[in-house]
Parts: sequence; C-alpha cells; structure tokens
Amino acid sequence: MSSSDLVAASAQGNLDEQISQLMQCKPLSEPDVRALCEKAKEILMEESNVQPVKSPVTICGDIHGQFHDLAELFRIGGQCPDTNYLFMGDYVDRGYYSVETVTLLVALKVRYPQRLTILRGNHESRQITQVYGFYDECLRKYGNANVWKTFTDLFDYLPLTALVESEIFCLHGGLSPSIETLDNVRSFDRVQEVPHEGAMCDLLWSDPDDRCGWGMSPRGAGYTFGQDISEQFHHTNNLKLIARAHQLVMEGYNWSHEQKVVTIFSAPNYCYRCGNMASILEVDDCRGHTFIQFDPAPRRGEPDVTRRTPDYFL
Repeated sequence: MSSSDLVAASAQGNLDEQISQLMQCKPLSEPDVRALCEKAKEILMEESNVQPVKSPVTICGDIHGQFHDLAELFRIGGQCPDTNYLFMGDYVDRGYYSVETVTLLVALKVRYPQRLTILRGNHESRQITQVYGFYDECLRKYGNANVWKTFTDLFDYLPLTALVESEIFCLHGGLSPSIETLDNVRSFDRVQEVPHEGAMCDLLWSDPDDRCGWGMSPRGAGYTFGQDISEQFHHTNNLKLIARAHQLVMEGYNWSHEQKVVTIFSAPNYCYRCGNMASILEVDDCRGHTFIQFDPAPRRGEPDVTRRTPDYFL
C-alpha cells in the first residue's frame, strides 16, 4: 500500500469513527466540524445546480433537527450506503438536535459522495437560522458562533435541485415565473446567501396551489403555482414528476396537480406537537414509486417546544 493509500485509509477510518459518534447523537468538536465542512465544500463545488441522480434512490423531505426521527428514517429506509438517499433540504431549525443532524448528513456526504445527495432548503440560510433555532443551538453547544458560520458558509454550496433519471425533478420549494427550463437553473451562480426574491429564492420558497397561474405567497417569499404551471414545466422539460418538501402534510406525503407534484415531509410529529406522520419515497430500479410512512421515534429527552410556529414559515 502506497503512502497516499495509507493516508486515505486513515482519513476514511477517522470519518467512520466520527459517523459512529454522530449516530449516538454526540456532536463533533469545533475543529472536526471545520475540517469536515472543508472536505464537503470540495465535493459540493463539483455538483450541478441540477444534480443528476440515478435510481434506485430514496427521496426525503424536511428533517428540521429531529435527530432521533432521522435515525428512525435510516432504520426504516436502510442505512447509508446500503440505500441511496436524496434529501431535499431543511436539516436545521425547529428541532433540538440541528447540530447533530446536519453534521451527520454532511459526514455521510463526505464518506459516500455518490450515495447521498443533499439539496438546499430555505432554512439553510444565515438569516432564517438566526431566528428559528440553529444559531442559538450552536451558541449553546459550542459557546460561540463559529460552527454556525462554518455550516452557513457550506450551505451556499449545496445544489438547489436534483434530477432523478431525467424524469423526477426534486427541489425544496417549487417553481418560479423566472424559470422555464432546467438549463435556466443550471446557469445560476448559487454560491450566495438565499436572496429575498428572484429565481433562486423561488426554488426554495414556492408552493403548489389549487388555483391556476401564479399567486402571491403567504410566506412573504416565493410564489404559489397552479396545475397549469406544473403541466407546462413538465412538458417543456420532459418530466414525469416534481418532488418537493417545504410544507407540513399530515400523512407525510401529499399529491397535487393530478399527481404531477408530490410533497414529501420527513419530520414526524413536527416541532414535537403537530401530530403528523412522516414519509419517504423509494424510487426503484424500474422507476416505480413506493411511499413509506413512519411515526416518531421514542422520545429521547427532547424538551417540549411551545414557541409559536408561524404558518407562513412552515
């Protein structure tokens, strides 16, 4: 074995130890987080704004710091790398274990870059995380904001969307009046804080609606889009399905626009009080779809979360 092989094997072994530690819901040290995010940045820089993904793959929605429910997701869906995963954003905020949740997913991405795809959600931003919990959690667990800054800098590099077998367009939020084709998305410079408006903002904030056309979003960012918009986007880009997250749905998944759009939400009993189921979507080798619903993992000492959750930020 050459010296470079020995170095690689040592790094891999160290990463495996870190993943084992994180799976026990134990955070890494600040220097380890910094080194991990530097490695992740190198990998993410090479990925497209529309990252191609092969089947079989399991597609997941919001996690929001609910670490034990993420562990339950892996128990039900299969451990990485035995199962390929595509996560559609919102790893942090709300839940009590945002640090451990996002660190584990980033560590798995570094360890198995071809097996795991992680997209950006609207909560992977500096502004939102200062309001909804991740910033405060980093201060509480590390005594300073360095880890928060390290992760929010990394979030700028996360792909905005993914395309499974050229048929399933996956993203956190929804469509944009500024985007007609996937090539429009590919042309973005995504390495920036999420803007307050514009196409990049819309991809992370928009929602499907029962009405036709474009509408103003009650969230204060992005748009609502009707079935006519989805159908045109499907036709223009030769798609079969738009899979997205971003909205709490009580059964864990919800079809809209005559099954042209599906919302997937993977945080059961959201905020420890919403009472919803969670789901994941398995896409098999033949591109068949299977939803798996799951309930919360047994409570592991999470505090009761009583802060008001504004509907427009769900």
